[in-house]
Amino acid sequence: MNVDENEFFREAALRLCGNTDIGQALRDWSQCIKQFVPVSRMYVLLFDPDLRCTQIFSSVTLNEVLGVTAIPIPEKYVREWVRDWDGYMIINDHSSEDWFWDHIRTINYRTDISVLILRLKVDESYCMVGLIENGQGLYTEEHARLMLLLKKPLSIVIANALRQEKVRRLEDLLVDERRRIHESENGVPDVILDKQLGLRPTLAKCLQAASIDSPVLLLGETGVGKDLLARTIHRHSRRRHNPFIPVNCGALTETLLDSELFGHEKGAFTGAVGRKMGRFERADTGTIYLDEIGELPPQGQVRLLRVLQYKEIERVGGTMPVLVDARIIAATNRNLEAMIKAGKFRSDLWYRLNVFPITIPPLRERKQDLPDLLYSFIYEKKQELRLDITPRLAPNAVKLLMAYDWPGNVREMKNIVERSLITHRDGLLPLEELLMIQPAPNHQPAPAADSNFFHNWRTLDEMTSAHIRQAMSRAHGKINGPGGAAELLGINPNTLRKRMDKLGIAYKRKAIPATK
Repeated sequence: MNVDENEFFREAALRLCGNTDIGQALRDWSQCIKQFVPVSRMYVLLFDPDLRCTQIFSSVTLNEVLGVTAIPIPEKYVREWVRDWDGYMIINDHSSEDWFWDHIRTINYRTDISVLILRLKVDESYCMVGLIENGQGLYTEEHARLMLLLKKPLSIVIANALRQEKVRRLEDLLVDERRRIHESENGVPDVILDKQLGLRPTLAKCLQAASIDSPVLLLGETGVGKDLLARTIHRHSRRRHNPFIPVNCGALTETLLDSELFGHEKGAFTGAVGRKMGRFERADTGTIYLDEIGELPPQGQVRLLRVLQYKEIERVGGTMPVLVDARIIAATNRNLEAMIKAGKFRSDLWYRLNVFPITIPPLRERKQDLPDLLYSFIYEKKQELRLDITPRLAPNAVKLLMAYDWPGNVREMKNIVERSLITHRDGLLPLEELLMIQPAPNHQPAPAADSNFFHNWRTLDEMTSAHIRQAMSRAHGKINGPGGAAELLGINPNTLRKRMDKLGIAYKRKAIPATK
């Protein structure tokens, strides 16, 4: 075979270095060299002597980039390869390398093939570039000599691809670190939590949980602040300088669950253009927070059980386990024991998660915390909305809050504060939105600690009626349009009419008595 080696090297090197994506570069390169070296498929393997296996980093045919897998290698071949790594290997028939052919058949789905392998040392990585062609006895020493001419450009392309992969992993870690720093700087500080007298027993349990690495299960109604307490546990643990990765289990579909939690290898499925770290792998040495664990699909419950038991995961498309050291904090507002009886939650997973349960009381059972929460939320939302004026509470605003039942707990209170700051930018917060909300029928109002506190206290309907009448009087009985009562109250005119019908307030302007 007469080959102009200089021309061969120039054309092949240009194809290799003409694309930053290693898969596309190998595909272009294989099309270029096919007239000199038989090849229908090519792959790059990363060899790990410690794990005694190779991981396919990229796999291509002449027309497409394919998936990945792992190939375990017998111990004797590991020792031989490490001693003589810069060589090459030609496999032209099945009998020459029985251990290798089982995996070649997995990759190529046939055994009547020939294989040419180059072994390269790229930086600190052991790499193999493999060429496969259908048919036996096709590769010669001349083919191997031509391929050895391209060791340098091949090493450069593979080194760049490995660095890009490392950069992608570091970018994922950087995103997690930025989120952690942002949350630590903008979350509710511990001093505010310490002021919440009704939450102190719960906080004491959280600090106990922070000193250990056992799983923690946070139980409580929606909006009680389970995520805040999970971050508090992490912030006071020995893992506080490592990632805190939150996961909304209710948002994980059956199709995306494995990829999101455990990651995937390049080519594992359509659209998997690169290796992706899952949430558990990103939480390694840190904490993973599984919010709404009761919403986790049955498939995810089985996978999570294995992680808790063996502390290892397996990426989609991979065959080698990955050890992870992630502390698990789970949270739910559902009754998991009832779900177990109904067959919707695994009992063995419940027993593994329920090592250190912490029940968070709802806001209606700790109303002594309302003033501190209110002022902290006002300050927090003022900073977010960039208000120049320091908001002030209208008279009796705190009493109105104390009379309310708070079915949405702390989250509802924060939303009401934000809505009030948006609609009342003059610095005075009457929190009048509360007057349009009826207490939830599922909860009985908490009894007053002091009966004199509610002496001559009017009901919420009475307060609402008086407020609407005052607005109608100021609007001279007008409901719609500029200056109307609906505009003054900040609600839809139809909503106001329905409220007036319920409270027995007439629409006619003359029927609205002026209030002082």
